[in-house]
Amino acid sequence: MKLYWQEKYPQAFCWSFGDSPALADELAALVVAGKKRGTCSSLANYQKEQPPVTPGAYHIVLNGAGDAVCVIRTLALRLIRFNEMNAELAALEGEGDLSLAYWQAAHRAFFEREGSWSPEMELVYEEFAVLEIAP
Repeated sequence: MKLYWQEKYPQAFCWSFGDSPALADELAALVVAGKKRGTCSSLANYQKEQPPVTPGAYHIVLNGAGDAVCVIRTLALRLIRFNEMNAELAALEGEGDLSLAYWQAAHRAFFEREGSWSPEMELVYEEFAVLEIAP
């Protein structure tokens, strides 16, 4: 499937959500189920991506085993500070109970593991749409 989508979407980035195979599986399943339509990364990590993600970009989402599970397309990007995250954007991430409090706790833990957390840290928030799902 991955090879097929790489041929169909030659400019697509292949990547997985999270920082572990288990988290990649969990978050990919939320995308496939239509529950996760947003994600974020630290601005520092975003700036390391080559080429950087832009609206209209295609992505092949991988599970924890590296298998392609779906194709998504970036709809919009916005810059927001961690401490300015709102309930609407937190809910778009589709995680936990969809609350801002859950988002804050889960993402603080993630960014602490990454070594970059602070309340004022800048995030790149990405909204996306699912285009195709693996059979």
